[in-house]
Amino acid sequence: MHSYRRDLQLLRDRRFAILLAARTVSVLGSAFAPVALAFGVLELAGANATTLSVVLAAQAIPQVVFMLAGGVLADRFPRYRVMIAGEVLCAAAYTVLAAMLVTGWAPLPGLVVGAVLSGIGVALFYPSLVGIVPEVVAAERLQAANGLLRLGTNFARIAGYALAGATVVLVGAGPALAVSAAMFAGSALLIAALRLPARVRSATGSGTNPLADLRDGWREFVSRQWIWVIVLQFAFLVMALQAAHGVLGPVVAKEEMGGAAAWSAVLAGEAVGMVVGVVIAIRIRPRRPMLVSVLLTVPTALPYLLLGIYAPLWMVVLGAVVMGICFDIFGVLWETSLQREIPPDALSRVSSYDALGSLMFGPVGLLVAGPAAAVFGARPTLIACAGLIVLATLAALCSPGVRNMRLSDPGPAAEPGPAAVKVAVPAA
Repeated sequence: MHSYRRDLQLLRDRRFAILLAARTVSVLGSAFAPVALAFGVLELAGANATTLSVVLAAQAIPQVVFMLAGGVLADRFPRYRVMIAGEVLCAAAYTVLAAMLVTGWAPLPGLVVGAVLSGIGVALFYPSLVGIVPEVVAAERLQAANGLLRLGTNFARIAGYALAGATVVLVGAGPALAVSAAMFAGSALLIAALRLPARVRSATGSGTNPLADLRDGWREFVSRQWIWVIVLQFAFLVMALQAAHGVLGPVVAKEEMGGAAAWSAVLAGEAVGMVVGVVIAIRIRPRRPMLVSVLLTVPTALPYLLLGIYAPLWMVVLGAVVMGICFDIFGVLWETSLQREIPPDALSRVSSYDALGSLMFGPVGLLVAGPAAAVFGARPTLIACAGLIVLATLAALCSPGVRNMRLSDPGPAAEPGPAAVKVAVPAA
């Protein structure tokens, strides 16, 4: 029988503990950013939902544009170094944004530049994060490792969302963004201590030119129907999420629910659900993990539907808890499936195609949310977002590859390290 005690033994591994600490600190900073940035922008003279849409779109578009470059870099160079670069860039971006909000000199072009820098930082960081986990833990422990990483980050989200709302109310959005910048810098320092063996570092990257790397990664991506179908589903799902979570939810909270504190409560409810979801995800071993994962994306529409129909705050928070449970079970099963099924030397590139496809319509959601709220109202637009999530999910379930996908056998147990990676990674 699967044992939580055995999973917790991962915490004794130095490299995994460092990775867990770095990721937790980074997410603590990330939790401050959306609350502080949203309400900081909305408090500016003359700002409205459309202004916020422009700033958030400026953050989201570089994540899409630079994601493939992040995947190539992560497969060609030591992944921990690429992660450091991403975190340093995020720290610099939020320092600039915090300074503008604190001083009161916050022209829209300046906000856009800061948002662009943070988006590039995320694009560098994410493919490396997905790819580095199999370098740190053995294949049969990947699900536990992904679960523990998410458990740490979800506790950080709970603390971050709660503290972010209070910080914005007490001292303003600028200082809250400064806290976020400091957290990203702290994460970079922790990752700097994550030094992997030389043969693991040299194994990442194909040794060919970047365009050939991208072609090889694309072949791995499209060769598995379950991957590209779910990524296409998430392109529409993320568009709805970006509109609802990034713009419409904060607008409704500011105008009708009491402001930043109310929206922080919704985000904290989501984070609590994510903690519960991780505990479940570590335990379960579904025979058809992608079928279960996709089915779980249907209830993620619940908080937006509740906001749209004028439900009281406590019901919206409860809906966010359900959303968090479902998303984190999906996340653990998805990441574990990628790490188990994709060759290690192509994992970051496939992850970058995953992120690129999933995020490609996100900026559209952000740009359309503000004008749609002005024309139709924020609450009806939230109901439309919930409907889009359900429709995209039903479409994904039509795929046989999604319904029938099963994980391959991880093989005999082996500790990660130079020998294990040398066997797992094909020769260039």
